Amino acid sequence: MPDTAMIFAAGRGTRMGALTQTIPKPMIPVAGKPLIDHALALVDDSPIRNIIINLHHLGDQIVDHLDLRDIRFSHEDSQLLETGGGLKKALSSLKSESIVTLNSDAVWTGPNPIPPLLKTWDPGRMDALLMLVAPQNAVGHTGQGDFLMAEDGLLRRGAGLTFTGCQIIKTEPVAAVGDDVFSLNVVWDRLLAGGRVFGLEHQGRWCDVGHPEGITLAETMLKDANVRPI
Repeated sequence: MPDTAMIFAAGRGTRMGALTQTIPKPMIPVAGKPLIDHALALVDDSPIRNIIINLHHLGDQIVDHLDLRDIRFSHEDSQLLETGGGLKKALSSLKSESIVTLNSDAVWTGPNPIPPLLKTWDPGRMDALLMLVAPQNAVGHTGQGDFLMAEDGLLRRGAGLTFTGCQIIKTEPVAAVGDDVFSLNVVWDRLLAGGRVFGLEHQGRWCDVGHPEGITLAETMLKDANVRPI
């Protein structure tokens, strides 16, 4: 069972425009607290106790903000490694057979997505278990969907459910990629070919806060759900 969560926080946040010239995107406030704190709240409200965060653009601000917390940091100072490469680098300091991942630029309503993943995780038949959301519940997201899900949860590529950034994935297939810079799509494609990628549908809403308009959308979503900032 996974005991560590990786939070992706290394992006430059270019879609945020001027907002990320002086602060990193994970430190942008939404509903009274930085985005990174929304992600951390999900981990804190789960059985996961170990956290690692990757850093790049203005990462020192994130380190300072989390100074009093027992969190590991994986620095990508020289170059951005993308999701797969960032996770691969972070794994060099971990000894986990599987890991939970989260994006730092998303806000959720409904149940915490991590406990259902942990409850459903079956490493005997799964190499990855992805938390997905229906298009009508993907606030601020303009994509056509990423995966189609069978009744047993098996995934295949297609315009259907949207990946939220939250998943459990085995570490060995990530570490086995020869490149240093790569997307997790590289890993998923290999695992999908073997029928080893499964999904769950989140029973709530999820907002992609990757652009300035996403801040207002997220705050409205939280207000509509009567979610008070911690």
